[in-house]
Amino acid sequence: MNLSLSFFNKLALVNSPAKELKKKKKIHDYSRQVWGSDYIFERVNEGTIGYMTGVGNGIKASDRIILRQGTESYQYQIEEIDYYSYPSDMWIALLKQVV
Repeated sequence: MNLSLSFFNKLALVNSPAKELKKKKKIHDYSRQVWGSDYIFERVNEGTIGYMTGVGNGIKASDRIILRQGTESYQYQIEEIDYYSYPSDMWIALLKQVV
C-alpha cells in the first residue's frame, strides 16, 4: 500500500500546476533590429501598450521583447500573439510595457 501511495504522490507532483508556473519565459532582443525593416511597432496609450509585427519563430504569449527607441531600451510582455499563415514565421502581437 505504501508503494502505490508513494507512486500517486509523485504523479501528483508531475501533473501539478506549479510545474506550469516554472516554465521559463523567453526574452527576445529586438533592440538591434531596424524599425520599419525588421519589425513595426505601433505605440498606443503613450507607449504603455502597443502592437508589433515582426519575424521570428518560437515567440509565445507571456514571453518578453526588448525594443530600443533612441538611446532608451524598453521591455514589453507579449499579451497575445498570432502567426501569419505565410510567411509562417511572421506574427502580430499585443504588447504591454513592463515597468
